[in-house]
Amino acid sequence: MDGVQPVAALLGVIALGIVLVLSLDLVSATVALLLELALLPLLRIPVRTLLLRTSPVLVAVPLTGLSIALYGQASGRVWFDFLFAHVTDGSLQLALATMLRVLAVGIPGIVLFVRTDVTDLADGLAQVLRLPARFVLGALAAIRMMTLLGDDWRQLAMARRARGVADRGRLRRGVSMAFGLLVVALRRATTLAVAMESRGFGAPGPRTWARPVRFAGPEWAMLAVLVGIGVVAVAAAVLAGTWRA
Repeated sequence: MDGVQPVAALLGVIALGIVLVLSLDLVSATVALLLELALLPLLRIPVRTLLLRTSPVLVAVPLTGLSIALYGQASGRVWFDFLFAHVTDGSLQLALATMLRVLAVGIPGIVLFVRTDVTDLADGLAQVLRLPARFVLGALAAIRMMTLLGDDWRQLAMARRARGVADRGRLRRGVSMAFGLLVVALRRATTLAVAMESRGFGAPGPRTWARPVRFAGPEWAMLAVLVGIGVVAVAAAVLAGTWRA
């Protein structure tokens, strides 16, 4: 949601994740996932962007389910048994519930931060959650400079090519360039630390902020929606008699 402080989404996703991780049944995970999919169109995220951002979760889900199905707690009818692998009714049910829980936790954790500005998130962490300003601002500066690593890598490659040393073995070239990139990053980090200290970022006392953060109606609404999804999912599991903590 545009205009909503990212900290509200962060707190809501954490609360929802705790509820779903503590549950071990199929009903709660299914209800939570269905509610999230029903609310997903409200975010107006393009399908292509959604698939690209959630692709790591979509890849991890079947791998997680496979490992649980093979090595999860065995109970009920045995379908496959070899050494340490036991595929049973219980392990298959647990695998399905785990996959749905991973989707129910991972999808909102990704889609709610698709359009998030890291500066807004840093402001919220420092002003709403009262995290140490020095740590938050340092992390923000590091994230902002992550985009420079690709440019640094290309410049190192062009410099090596200009000196005629870019055609050696790939492994040796990669290790050498990685070491050069580390040196460049350390130099930049040192310069940044000195610049921040000279501007009083490490000084004690209260700090003023260029953009004051408010935690008002929209933020409470998002937090209530995410927590409500977890509450409804747990209530559905309890009513169905499948709740297992």
